[in-house]
Amino acid sequence: MATLGSLVPAAWRLQAPLDAYSHSRGMGLATQVAAGRHLRVLDQSGPRLRVRLHEDGYPCWLDPEDLERAGCPAVLPALPRLDRAAIAARLADVLAFGEAARLRPNHYLWGGTLGPDLDCSGLVQTAFAASGIWLPRDAYLQEHFCRPVAVQIGETRLLEPGDLLFFGTARRCTHVGLHLGGGRYLHSSGLEHGRNGIGIDDLNPRNTDPVACHYRAELRGAGRVMHSHDGSPLPT
Repeated sequence: MATLGSLVPAAWRLQAPLDAYSHSRGMGLATQVAAGRHLRVLDQSGPRLRVRLHEDGYPCWLDPEDLERAGCPAVLPALPRLDRAAIAARLADVLAFGEAARLRPNHYLWGGTLGPDLDCSGLVQTAFAASGIWLPRDAYLQEHFCRPVAVQIGETRLLEPGDLLFFGTARRCTHVGLHLGGGRYLHSSGLEHGRNGIGIDDLNPRNTDPVACHYRAELRGAGRVMHSHDGSPLPT
């Protein structure tokens, strides 16, 4: 059973970053949680605390000792729901953040959101969050969150810089990239089919780079961020 004094407050604010896990036991990293973020404790009956991160609605598990060390009880703040005009005005900063992240020495890290080591959806979420725009945490959630934009190999006219590109199987989105313009996109990819870190690829069918070819074959679609997340729970 999780232990954190005699009473676990429902809401917390982090004063230091910590790791969050995908299960109640084991070392599977789900995400990293930056200082300044908020969370709500949902269940304290197991070896870890089941929590929901406030800014993106993401459920995960925390070690109670980590929360006691890094957090303090707090009131969950209201989150502004930015509209498309407000988001569009910040996209240049989002893209600049992504490029700066690419230029820092980095490796792919499953669950990474703090940097310099990030996963694909962690890079996208962190780039937007740096400009005050909260998106869901995982690639498949980001796909559902966006308004679809028509795209296919060699036909990217409708895409705008700052749109998201989604990759995976016919059943599920497993990878996401940040569109830079002209079919070029920034993404953090792993060792097996990628660059073990942040790089740039494109949807041009004449590009024979093996990483670009792999992800072109897995293109599912594209989406446009029309509003920011307001902290409400998301479907799992």
